[in-house]
Amino acid sequence: MTAGRVWLRRLSCRDFRNFEKLDLDIPESGLAVIGDNGQGKTNLLESIYYMQILRSARGARDQDLVRFGAKGFFISTSASTDDVHEMSVGFETAGKNKRVTQDGSVAARLSDAFGSLPSVMFSPRDIQLIAGPPADRRRFLDLLLALSSRRYLTALQNYRAALARRNAALREAARTNDDSSVAVWEPALAQHGATLLCERAAWVAANRDNFARLTAAIGEAGDARMSYTSAAAKESDPSRALSDAFERQRKHDIRRGITHSGPHRDDLTLTLDGRELRVFGSAGQQRTAAIALRMLEGETLRESRGLSPLLLLDDPFAELDVHRSANILELLRGAGLGQTILVVPRESDIPPELLELERRQIRGGVVTGGRS
Repeated sequence: MTAGRVWLRRLSCRDFRNFEKLDLDIPESGLAVIGDNGQGKTNLLESIYYMQILRSARGARDQDLVRFGAKGFFISTSASTDDVHEMSVGFETAGKNKRVTQDGSVAARLSDAFGSLPSVMFSPRDIQLIAGPPADRRRFLDLLLALSSRRYLTALQNYRAALARRNAALREAARTNDDSSVAVWEPALAQHGATLLCERAAWVAANRDNFARLTAAIGEAGDARMSYTSAAAKESDPSRALSDAFERQRKHDIRRGITHSGPHRDDLTLTLDGRELRVFGSAGQQRTAAIALRMLEGETLRESRGLSPLLLLDDPFAELDVHRSANILELLRGAGLGQTILVVPRESDIPPELLELERRQIRGGVVTGGRS
């Protein structure tokens, strides 16, 4: 194995999406998989990425990932990383049970296996990171930081639990006219929320210049900026600021039945020449910014894990000119190009820089060519 890279050696799927049975050996450099739309190209990448975040990259429920008529799905990987080598995930529709094993041992908690197969997925859908609502950008930050920081992952889990309980208490308080059950969850919400917004703000501050550098290197002439929009993050004591906001807005929150302050309401603001890319950016500018974010994600994972993550490329250069595509690949190579799984509809869509990848074809969930 080339030092400092994740190598996914083998992937097996049973009844996942449109794969009835898939056993795929993958060369160290990666693969280029070619097939028409609707044949399973994105499903292939999704199955690999599932082994990192233990859920669908497209937001689907586990039961919706099961092949029609099957009772569950099973995915297993053999990979060379810095720790885990063999990993499997099984899900049963009856009871909605999910079990993860690592090197033959059942993971006691899903969070123990979270991030075990470092990978970054580039997709045309990434434009939603720029053009979509704030929730899409918060999810980007949450996943990125949870994958690279165990402290962040723990705080995120605790914050979400406290938020759900406070919101339930808000609805109860609207019926009973007693807000004591609401206030009891606010200290934990403030404590863990402060951890989230501080780590988010620190990551944005550390990568602000890199975001501008990458967008320029890809081919964008304008001045690209990235900032974290959070009122509490600007305070010297974010935890106290959050506590004050929860108390100040408690009555309003009770009337509405939802918590209106906190990192679950913040945003990652991206601008070009001072104008919000979400509103004023062209499709090409938004695509460029989204790819820059994914590249920053890759750099962050590389720094935290000490090795280059898998690159999962879902027709990533669609709608980009050949010069920007070449610039992106040059930047990826300069950063230490990881094992690459590229899926495209036509062989002619494989960029010159990736022509050395072995080819496979996919049709109706069946991969052919090579050792499949």
